[in-house]
Amino acid sequence: MNKIVPVGVSGRHIHLTQEHIEALFGEGYQLTEFKALSQPGQFAANEQVAVIGPKGEFSKVRILGPARPASQLEISRTDSFVIGVPAPVRESGKIDGTPGVKVKGPKGEVELEQGVIVAARHIHFHTSDAAKWGIADKQLLKVRVGGERGVVFENVIARVSDSFALDMHIDTDEANAAGVKNGDSAEIVE
Repeated sequence: MNKIVPVGVSGRHIHLTQEHIEALFGEGYQLTEFKALSQPGQFAANEQVAVIGPKGEFSKVRILGPARPASQLEISRTDSFVIGVPAPVRESGKIDGTPGVKVKGPKGEVELEQGVIVAARHIHFHTSDAAKWGIADKQLLKVRVGGERGVVFENVIARVSDSFALDMHIDTDEANAAGVKNGDSAEIVE
């Protein structure tokens, strides 16, 4: 049985706590939806912020909502060189010991003490999809993408939850190297 998954290319973005949203946009501020994302309940917000590192900055970084328990900036390895922040490859949410960055909004600034990562490549599985294919949460997978610059991605983390929809997430560096775009398909080859 072929295990085909859709691919989503993840550009640089930031997740913020409600406290940080209010510090950057004003007391009581709520994010507004620009467009829905592949994961149920997740959205790209209309709001953007500047992120400032020791070597450079990005003036328009999209916020993804809703608010999270911890603020986290997800960038590519190339982005980390541009702003001068040595971001480690980490699974989303695993930010202990990661570097920080300054975040600037229209109403204020926040200095993140930690939270800058290069997101580890992963596949979101709904529990039923994972069960159908015999895949366990946190299992490391091999995934092939075809095309002119086809590659096999190793160490793709399976993330399984009843609240997820099937989607593989890679960053822009990985997508560009493999000639992959949003909506392309990949095959789990284990």
